Amino acid sequence: MYISTRGNIEKQTAAQAIALGMVPQGGLFVPETIPHVDWQELKGKNYAGLALKIMNLFLDDLPPEVLDEAVKVYGDGRFDTTNPVPLTDVGNCGILELWHGPTAAFKDMALQVLPYLLASSIKTIGLQSEVLILTATSGDTGKAALEGFKDVPGTKIAVFYPDGGVSPVQERQMITTGGSNTYVAAVKGNFDECQTAVKNIFSSPVLKQKLAQKNLVFSSANSINWGRLMPQIVYYFWAYLQAAEGGKIKPGEQINIVVPTGNFGNILAAYYAKRMGLPLAYLICASNKNNVLTDFFRNGVYDSKRPFFLTSSPSMDILISSNFERFLYEMSGRDDEKIRSWFADLTTKGKFEADGQTLQECRHNMIAGWASEEGVAETIRQVYEEFDYLLDPHTAVGMKVYADYRKKNGDETYTVVTSTASPFKFAHHVLNALNGDTGNESDPWEALYSLSERTGWEIPIGLKSLSQKAAQRVTRCNPDEINEYLIREFSLGTCI
Repeated sequence: MYISTRGNIEKQTAAQAIALGMVPQGGLFVPETIPHVDWQELKGKNYAGLALKIMNLFLDDLPPEVLDEAVKVYGDGRFDTTNPVPLTDVGNCGILELWHGPTAAFKDMALQVLPYLLASSIKTIGLQSEVLILTATSGDTGKAALEGFKDVPGTKIAVFYPDGGVSPVQERQMITTGGSNTYVAAVKGNFDECQTAVKNIFSSPVLKQKLAQKNLVFSSANSINWGRLMPQIVYYFWAYLQAAEGGKIKPGEQINIVVPTGNFGNILAAYYAKRMGLPLAYLICASNKNNVLTDFFRNGVYDSKRPFFLTSSPSMDILISSNFERFLYEMSGRDDEKIRSWFADLTTKGKFEADGQTLQECRHNMIAGWASEEGVAETIRQVYEEFDYLLDPHTAVGMKVYADYRKKNGDETYTVVTSTASPFKFAHHVLNALNGDTGNESDPWEALYSLSERTGWEIPIGLKSLSQKAAQRVTRCNPDEINEYLIREFSLGTCI
């Protein structure tokens, strides 16, 4: 069963929680109990088999045949390697490459599976309506969600991204998806404003009623949906199994995990893997210049009222990290009263302060650091020169924060850095970093081929010829106009 972080809804089954996406009154679903698994019992499984084992622990009310079919995505050719998540040695750590899926970003690991889970959840609870999936994106989730749900029967998907706040490649990926059920809108504001507006829609009875007249109900493909977050737990077990089988660690030995962090879902999945029994030591939360999380771990104050920076790692340009609510719920001893109070303050005052005991628990489970733009560029250049390995800017944030942590603490524990995107998604930033010219506004399409020619790395199939693909019309609106946009587009049945 699943419960709310704010204690404001009765217990829900897995199917109900996934179909709803988030708690309509505000709050996020978490499993009532966290299952335990012996990682040694998972040895010898391929990735699909591992995913099936982990997902079965959380989704016991979905038909087994649905999960059997869902995990086939990891071996049916959608990923460009036979091992969908290889662990690659780079210096004294391992890089977990999560970007071998169709959109070249880690979101594929969950969003190729979510359509199966959502469709089955809707059927399981007897819902006859079509589902309208609302997704706010800081860059990568949007394309991965559009690709996953494109032309899936019984669904429509609307993606909202900050106008000018994603990379040219990310934007082009979204607007060239195609499909008869995909909608894309650029919002004049930053990601936090997009995300807040979309969250508010879930609790709008007026809009729900209007769309119900068109036989539509809401759900989400963001990691606020447990069905999106849960599959991400799998690859941390996979990372550990690869490290153990490759002789990087002794069986049972703990490892560190470093995650470049934006909306906090990816690192939260690592936390739940640890809670399930995976031998993890420190989880290292790496932020870019938008370092609201780093400051929280330093002083216990979550303050979103601060300057917002556009950086070379746009998927991390976030000041309100949605999944941090789930983490605080766990760190506070599952005290929903505290969560309600803190997030009410965040809404009304733009900040809140956690109590000392909760902050102590946060620090016990996680370490936080951040990287400047100069540090990111230097890390990209240095890693390539020393190891002939390309990092995208997000992964470079993680590598820089890890290098600073290791230098300060002398921690020799084997460490895995999650690589969240192909370097070619941000080729102009990577190329500029290699050239030592971070201020150069190079053409993003020329940069793709220049980076490939310079390094010998192949451009992912999904990014080739992207600039020549036909683009759908993109609506531009303010955050407070998203309601009207939805009413106009879906009530009239007009697809972008």
